[in-house]
Amino acid sequence: LLHYYQHRTWSSCSFTGDTVKIGEITYKLKPPQNPELVPVKHISDSLPQTVAQHLRWIMQKDLLGQDVFLIGPPGPLRRSIAMQYLELTKREVEYVALSRDTTETDLKQRREIRSGTAFYIDQCAVRAATRGRVLVLEGLEKAERNVLPVLNNLLENREMQLEDGRFLMSAERYDKLLQEHTKEELDSWKIVRVSEDFRVIALGLPVPKYKGNPLDPPLRSRFQARDVYYLPFKDQLELLYSAGPNVAAERVSQLLSLATTLCSQESSNLGLPDFPVDNLLPALHVLNSFPMLSCQQLLHRLYPYNSMLGKDGRTAVEGVLSRFELLDGHRQPAPTTILSVSTAKDVEGHADITLHVVDKDITFQVPADWPRPPKSSPTYIHTPSHSQLLAEMIQSHMVKDICLIGPKGCGKSVIAREFAEMLGYSMEPVMLYQDMTVRDLLQQRYTLPNGDTAWRPSPLVTAAMEGKLLLLDGIHRVNLGTLAVLSRLLHDREIDLYDGTRLLRWDRYQTLKEQLQLSDQELQERSVFPIHPSFRVLALAEPPVVGTGAGSNSRAQQWLGPEVLTMFLYHNVMPLAKEEEMVSFFIFLHLQCFTPQSEKAQSLASSLSTRQLLRICRRLSQHPEESITHAVNKACLSRFLPSLARASLQKNLMNSLVSLNEEDHVYGPHCCISTGMVKDGVLTIGSVSAPIYNADQKMKVPDVLFYDNPQHMMVMEDMLKDFLLGEHLLLVGNQGVGKNKIVDRFLHLLNRPREYLQLHRDTTVQTLTLQPSVRDGIITYEDSPLVKAVKFGHVLVIDEADKAPTNVTCILKTLVESGEMILADGRRIISGILDRGRPNTIIMHPDFRMIVLANRPGFPFLGNDFFGALGDIFSCHAVDNPKPKAELAMLKQYGPDVPDAMLQKLVAAFGELRSMADQGTINYPYSTREVVNIVKHLQKFPDEGLANVVRNVFDFDSYNKDMREVLIEALHKHGIPIGAKPSSVNLAKE
Repeated sequence: LLHYYQHRTWSSCSFTGDTVKIGEITYKLKPPQNPELVPVKHISDSLPQTVAQHLRWIMQKDLLGQDVFLIGPPGPLRRSIAMQYLELTKREVEYVALSRDTTETDLKQRREIRSGTAFYIDQCAVRAATRGRVLVLEGLEKAERNVLPVLNNLLENREMQLEDGRFLMSAERYDKLLQEHTKEELDSWKIVRVSEDFRVIALGLPVPKYKGNPLDPPLRSRFQARDVYYLPFKDQLELLYSAGPNVAAERVSQLLSLATTLCSQESSNLGLPDFPVDNLLPALHVLNSFPMLSCQQLLHRLYPYNSMLGKDGRTAVEGVLSRFELLDGHRQPAPTTILSVSTAKDVEGHADITLHVVDKDITFQVPADWPRPPKSSPTYIHTPSHSQLLAEMIQSHMVKDICLIGPKGCGKSVIAREFAEMLGYSMEPVMLYQDMTVRDLLQQRYTLPNGDTAWRPSPLVTAAMEGKLLLLDGIHRVNLGTLAVLSRLLHDREIDLYDGTRLLRWDRYQTLKEQLQLSDQELQERSVFPIHPSFRVLALAEPPVVGTGAGSNSRAQQWLGPEVLTMFLYHNVMPLAKEEEMVSFFIFLHLQCFTPQSEKAQSLASSLSTRQLLRICRRLSQHPEESITHAVNKACLSRFLPSLARASLQKNLMNSLVSLNEEDHVYGPHCCISTGMVKDGVLTIGSVSAPIYNADQKMKVPDVLFYDNPQHMMVMEDMLKDFLLGEHLLLVGNQGVGKNKIVDRFLHLLNRPREYLQLHRDTTVQTLTLQPSVRDGIITYEDSPLVKAVKFGHVLVIDEADKAPTNVTCILKTLVESGEMILADGRRIISGILDRGRPNTIIMHPDFRMIVLANRPGFPFLGNDFFGALGDIFSCHAVDNPKPKAELAMLKQYGPDVPDAMLQKLVAAFGELRSMADQGTINYPYSTREVVNIVKHLQKFPDEGLANVVRNVFDFDSYNKDMREVLIEALHKHGIPIGAKPSSVNLAKE
């Protein structure tokens, strides 16, 4: 079959000397000037007839001197056809992947500085035009509107005005001028000839069917279009048969029929994303090694419909599955365990893995570095479901990059780390965030000490060259256009960088080396580098929010679309099964409280992630006398839950054996700590003791006016417990309840130096880590408080964390979790455990800690939901206004001369206003800060009436009629005569 197949196809494509013939069309080859830019090893041994027809068409357009646009569904096919054509015709290529960050300078000319002089360097479009190369533009729908018209005149008339004063002119006009003028004259006029071999091949998706910007009519009219749809059924089937000789032919055709159906117009009318047809090939390699896998389990890796579709969508997909008899996955997934992992004897950079699947042992090879036996990590706890997941990940790792989807705190990072360690990979974590640009991902600009501009490769690029496991954490956050730039790296293992460097797939690089008879050194001088054969990408993401369509404002949530589907094989990380999650009473607690019987419980269950439960366990093992209720309330921040959810939580907690009285239930065991004691270099708060820190920078230890009160001391005792366990803390509360004072007092008692960082709307990922300043004309970066704290082991206090966009603060996750973080200047923070003597690193001081302060989420606070986004990586503490008794004692210290009766009135009135705010009667949560300010005024000016002084606080509300009436009523009730205006005085009748 294969022999016939090759014969039939290649009959239409032949080489004779220096011409190529496709069908009846011949093309005369020219020897390339830069042979290292000609694509290699893109043409497969057997060329499907359809592809030959596409190539023939491109050749016709090329002979006509026209530019082409290959349009079609997502996947590597269009790019592959373009590269096959260029390889066939021995053409040099300039490739550029467009994104929303692409600007005119990326296409035309970019300014560089060398030894104090700025000059222009030609970019891809200009290089291609002047040297007769083919410019391949991928992803036209990703470019921002009105960037690409830069190319209009170049496409139409082969003309372009450059920034450095030169003018590109078409070959015909240039040659005509050359008959009348000399070459020197034309050079002096700065006229440059565009080669007659220059062509453009654009690759794009049809918009509106897919997301992106539609084509501008003037741009569109300059291209000749060709629809490159998926390969026809017959061609695909032959490819798949050859990939999976051990798989029953019937199963192969069922899988392909399913894929074809899910790409049909009817399916997209139902709102189903296209099936990633190109991934059937790697999937069949897996099926070929493991014929006992059920097709449905395999399809979940290609098309995770349970995660990305709503109920109707899932039903529709299962309908299609049953039509092609692929619903064989209702039985359990084939139980799989990893038996052994060892270094492969015959292939370098690989490991032999033996999996026990059902009742067979199967050995196969996967890329690896320094593998170690499974289950040998002391810190990783093996559970049955995670072992199964790791085994399935290793099957996928054999053929393609992987993406783990799971809710936050369910252990994705831990599984990723275990996976990397088992295969001996060194891991390169890259935290993705919403406004990340392609430059942040690939290469960043910086200046050398002498003022020259240069490019610094990103961790992603170094990982590819060194063969590491690249961990892309949070692909659900990053803009889809930014992610799409990686599609060539993920599909073809090739990428072009801003400074002209090209990274090639290992085997292509070796072929190029042999063909051109060049050494590694010579190829690197021509900016060509190999991508290490062991390089792999492991992405982590939270499940897409189902039902947020294109029209919804939550565009960031529905990230798993047809384009991203082609990039990875997907694995779902389920939260642990109840019996795995905890031992003894914790199982009980979780069963009782968080079995999601309702929407409310569902939201609670999500705030008690596996990560939170482990934290509670660690704490209870140190402090067994603590109540579980207290621990759960603290982890969920129950004080700030909406009243319905809070009631539901308390009810469930009460039902589950743990019924404690109300007082205990909010605060925990101790209720009468008066002060923090320091004795013989040891600080004791309540039942917890800690040694006093020996601070090197005394001036950084905060010292603040603080009047002890039992409630704040209890919060501090709680903080100290978590602090000693090595946790980073998050304090959440309303304004003015004393969060900053508590933290400063806490650090003062412990004698810990503090670095302070205030966040706001314009905080960016860069400003969190570096503060740029200019010295002698050179931009230098000073360490931000965050970096100083990490270096010197200080405590970093991050204030107003809810004011910064959550996509910025999310980069704190890797810092808290794994002690790693990449700074904007290319240095990286690593924890001491990971120290491998790498250059350009900052080792995290073992004493470094973070204390984050945030207001509670929700109206009237105008911040973002920091707790919702990052709450579970911190140990959380709710800070509240002191209870009436404690508040009264504190106010007496602020106003020793103010009459007690007056203080009591204030405490009672404010107590009532706060309970009204909790019930939602009034919006503004009045806090201790407001009362303290009133008392300070009364202390200093005792003659002023109370009614007059409280206006300092309540005049904010004087213009809101309803609010004013509620306030006046509440204050009158407690004997504070406010708001007696002439209009409200009625004279008695005679």
